Amino acid sequence: MSRLIIRKVAVLGAGVMGAQIAAHCANADVPVILFDLPAREGPANGIVDKAIAGMRKLDPAPFAAKDRAQYIEAANYGSDLARLGECDLVIEAIAEKMEWKLDLYAKVAPHLKAGTIFASNTSGLSIEALAAGMPDDRRSQFCGIHFFNPPRYMPLVELIPTAATDPALLDGLEAWLSTRLGKSIVRAKDTPNFVANRVGVFSILAVLHHTQRLGLAFDEVDLLTGPRIGRPKSATFRTADVVGLDTLVHVLGTMQATLPDDPWRAHFRTPEWLQALIAKGALGQKTKAGIYRKQGRQIQVLDLHLQDYRDSGGEVFPDVEDILKLRNPAEKFVQLAAHPHPQAQFLWAIFRDVFHYCAVHLADIADNARDIDLAMRWGFGWAQGPFETWQAAGWKAVAEMIRDDIAHGRAMSDVPLPAWVFEREGVHAPAGSYSAAENTLKPRSALPVYQRQLYPDRVLGEAPDDRGETLWENAGVRLWRRADQDARIGIVSITSKMHAIGDEVMDGMLEAIARAEIDLDGLVIWQPASFAVGANLQQVGEACRAGQFDLLEKMVARFQRTSMAIKHAQVPVVAAVQGMALGGGCEFVMHAAHRVFALESYVGLVEAGVGLIPAGGGSKEFALQAHTLAQRAAGGDVFPYIQNAFQTIAMATVAKSAQEAIALGFGRAGDDVVFNANEILHAAIRRARAMAESAWRPALVNPAVTVAGRNGVATCEMMLVNMAEGGFISAHDYRVAKAAATALCGGEVDTNSRVSEQWILDVERAQFVELLKTEKTQQRIAHMLETGKPLRN
Repeated sequence: MSRLIIRKVAVLGAGVMGAQIAAHCANADVPVILFDLPAREGPANGIVDKAIAGMRKLDPAPFAAKDRAQYIEAANYGSDLARLGECDLVIEAIAEKMEWKLDLYAKVAPHLKAGTIFASNTSGLSIEALAAGMPDDRRSQFCGIHFFNPPRYMPLVELIPTAATDPALLDGLEAWLSTRLGKSIVRAKDTPNFVANRVGVFSILAVLHHTQRLGLAFDEVDLLTGPRIGRPKSATFRTADVVGLDTLVHVLGTMQATLPDDPWRAHFRTPEWLQALIAKGALGQKTKAGIYRKQGRQIQVLDLHLQDYRDSGGEVFPDVEDILKLRNPAEKFVQLAAHPHPQAQFLWAIFRDVFHYCAVHLADIADNARDIDLAMRWGFGWAQGPFETWQAAGWKAVAEMIRDDIAHGRAMSDVPLPAWVFEREGVHAPAGSYSAAENTLKPRSALPVYQRQLYPDRVLGEAPDDRGETLWENAGVRLWRRADQDARIGIVSITSKMHAIGDEVMDGMLEAIARAEIDLDGLVIWQPASFAVGANLQQVGEACRAGQFDLLEKMVARFQRTSMAIKHAQVPVVAAVQGMALGGGCEFVMHAAHRVFALESYVGLVEAGVGLIPAGGGSKEFALQAHTLAQRAAGGDVFPYIQNAFQTIAMATVAKSAQEAIALGFGRAGDDVVFNANEILHAAIRRARAMAESAWRPALVNPAVTVAGRNGVATCEMMLVNMAEGGFISAHDYRVAKAAATALCGGEVDTNSRVSEQWILDVERAQFVELLKTEKTQQRIAHMLETGKPLRN
């Protein structure tokens, strides 16, 4: 299969979705032209200019780095349509009105060059009907590409073909979306709202129905439908506010208009209370009021009994809380269904009705059950998809419970479960996932791009991944390899809880490096989901309480020795980073010979949050960077390069993307940024092999590092004095920050003195241990262990 080449993208529509799709393309180094209507006043591109400026202020940020905005060019339909001829992919993302879209297609089609892919980001309109608005010779290059909001962070993209779409184009587009933009793809059928929104919106309808039926409060329901059942913290009604109540009603209207024969159609209606909110302009978060609103610091929630807002609160009934804590899902569902409390009845009902809906519609809306489950995980943030949850709870037993509720009129629809439900033990098996349309198990896609994903997201019951051959392990670290990838590149994974770095991890890492130097050509540090959260605070806290400061100093020295072993190993050590790499985890990353970052890598030296400074070599690495940069610059003054590092450490700054991590000095300009986190291990193994086969040499220990010394420490202190006098930092914040400055500047030595790397390590270790002896730092550590949150004291 030839590779799809997309050099430039155009996005039509600078609304929330269009602008953020453009931003994510820019994140991926794809130049973008963003179009909208000509502004009625001021510059013609004013609408787009305003959209780009607005994205700079958003949190979470659509841009992975501040400079990404410059790769979006503003344009308008009035004067710039000819520029579409520069683009290989055009994504339409205007309002969900068929007539508006078709009118725009007629205007833009003449300006597209041969071979340009034209796609709609519609969230549920018919792709076939939209394709009818394109010239006959363009329809083979037309399809749906449905991103989920926000496009940078939500993995799911639904790819929807028409009958005329070129299959090779779809395969190439799936590979490009997966690797270049980091997306997780579901091939959807051209049915209203496609896969994720069809199931997700029905799930919301079920919650609306049973909330009203059982007389539950909105905040009470959000307590029940969030993390307790494997859903996002925003749960149901907070999510509706974030999405926009008007948007929710629009999607409901689409279902009502396009699904006249759906057995649940009677429930595709907008509740009166929701209509009333919209009528008075309370649309949710964007209007600062919806189901929830903020009054000062207090979050309030709409109370239908009071017909007014009240302070948000609510609680989960103790029996229900106990049931939800059960580890056996089969027992959990039986108890929920049997318990008389409205909260228990509510939970069983919303699961039952979603299971019922998905089973009835599987043949119509999805190629197989896996696509529905992954769509809900990737597009709605569910920990498990509906079929996975059902299968885990006992497929046949739950099916009988659903059938009984249907027979007794307790379900939202009286349509029976399909016959195939009772003929199977589940829908997911090692051979594949069930397709109701074809009555067979369907394996995963065999596209070459998925060979890069060594550990893709799996559904319950699917064939387990190859976890490789263990070469050596202890309680904190596993050294292993994937012989099918490269038998002489080792992988070292931290196996401790939360990947915290304690004695067993340091001992294991040192042993793994020593073995790799003898038996392997390279080493990759990788663990799934998240890299490492830093030092094992539990061990540190216990030693502090016991007054074992000599032991703690030895522990820090061993941490430094481990970091230096990573840096000076006789084989290339590549850090494959995704998720959080904080504190000591960040220091391991900084010492690697090379880094392969997933885009969503959150990296930082956060020790100041517990009253400490980086002492695993992080301060030393920043001092080395300053020395190197100063040597290249005229004058050779190191302090200007120390200043940024000082602020980064003192403020416990965490990079919010791989690009930010590199810009802050946690990585290097030559590091790799991989947009699909499932591909980083593949990329890291290949990078380690390339380094081993090239002219790579281990880093030398620098015996003469120029440091800022006393003057540097004093200059940092001047900044701290102003902050302390302004009340921005406490006295202990001042002390911690001064310790950071002392380590970064090489201690109490003359300015521009030359010291060894070991000297700086000794300084940072001494400062770290002195802070550990203070009551304030010990209080911060205890508070973090108890609450998981930093203490300002």
